[in-house]
Amino acid sequence: MFAQAVLRAEGRAVAVIPSGIYRADVVDESHAPLRREPCSLFNRLLAAADEVLVLPYDTADRDAYEAAHAELLRRADRLVAVRNGEPPSGRGGGAVDTALAARAAGIPVDVVWPEWAGRASG
Repeated sequence: MFAQAVLRAEGRAVAVIPSGIYRADVVDESHAPLRREPCSLFNRLLAAADEVLVLPYDTADRDAYEAAHAELLRRADRLVAVRNGEPPSGRGGGAVDTALAARAAGIPVDVVWPEWAGRASG
């Protein structure tokens, strides 16, 4: 995972969480019993972050994700987009949209996707 690599390289990590109930909606073991490792990893990464910013949204919906990506871009002097190069899903708020917004704002963008990488299912 990219965040782990940043931390191993002693980089600075800022966690921008899209909503106050993001953990319960998306990560929490009680809502996703087959995701115990992602929940544990999420907790470890959150604990290692230099800063944690939780956005004031009730749910982790499209608006919340778009606001989280806008906050990332507001803080960025460079964007490393970890994405597979597929076209946008059309739902908005994803890595493609964020990379396009960064480029439009004049922020340099590096797109990385190792050949061996894949998306987790579910």
